[in-house]
Amino acid sequence: MRWKPWIALIRPFTLLPPLLGILSGSACAYGSGHNPYASFTWELFGTLLLGSFCASLMNAASNMINQVYDLEIDRINKPSRPLCTGEVSLRSARVASWCMYALALAPIWWVVPPPYGQGLLARMRAPWQAHACFWIYLGGLLCTFVYSSPRLGRTKRFGVWANVTIAAARGELLKVAGWAMVATVGLLEPWYLGLVFFLFLLGAASTKDFSDMEGDRLGGCRTLPLTYGPRKAAWMIAPSFVLPWLLFPLGLLLPAPSGGRLLTGNPLLLTLLGVALVLWGSRTVWLLLRNPQELAHTENHPSWTEMYGMMMAAQAGLAAAYLL
Repeated sequence: MRWKPWIALIRPFTLLPPLLGILSGSACAYGSGHNPYASFTWELFGTLLLGSFCASLMNAASNMINQVYDLEIDRINKPSRPLCTGEVSLRSARVASWCMYALALAPIWWVVPPPYGQGLLARMRAPWQAHACFWIYLGGLLCTFVYSSPRLGRTKRFGVWANVTIAAARGELLKVAGWAMVATVGLLEPWYLGLVFFLFLLGAASTKDFSDMEGDRLGGCRTLPLTYGPRKAAWMIAPSFVLPWLLFPLGLLLPAPSGGRLLTGNPLLLTLLGVALVLWGSRTVWLLLRNPQELAHTENHPSWTEMYGMMMAAQAGLAAAYLL
């Protein structure tokens, strides 16, 4: 068996942001004012290791199943991909993705926060609401099929709804899933943090669509660049690179329902992070808007790389703002 085509199929570069997102969410919960752990334990380390591995595995499965459903589009946009060249069969990819989904989801049932952390049996028998991490992972899994599968809507065909699906899974739910490994999600704080990344991806997710316009048109996917043209679409997504980061300092001013500040991380670091990302986002907007037509003719436009870089920097910076 040749491994190189399979490695290309899971697109390893795209696995790092979800991994960082999960670990960042866990770090935020651990450094927040809602951390139920008196100290860092080996049990918690094992939980984080398991959860982050499962998140990466689920993202790999998502990449694979998306290429299964996008085969005809990829024959035009990305003909060198393993399914297009025949190096991996459609059936093998489909079976492998389902197996990876199962392996990614099942172990998460045992990821529960205190006071249900005393042994595997206690975790398994914990009340359903204690298994929030499992339900969030399941929601993320369903989002990948809602995005790709015609039977479940294939929101990829419907412009902004494709972005909403991506932003929900890889923005909102990813951050909250990481938090759920450590503490309860019955709070506003983790959902507020997830909202920041939801709003970022709501626009930034479209950066990949500009160079795929030809295949998407033939495949019936009405992405923003196809619906509105490259110039208008670039202007539409530009605010998502700047405005969401202002929510970090804003969260320091907003009150939590239970009293105190909504965001319980380091105020100085959260403010500096927000300012730095606003400046970075402004530079990315300049790259987007200086020549929108270029986006449609460059497969990996700098703005796409900037989007991934910003997302990873935001996740790492947020973790630091809560732990330091």
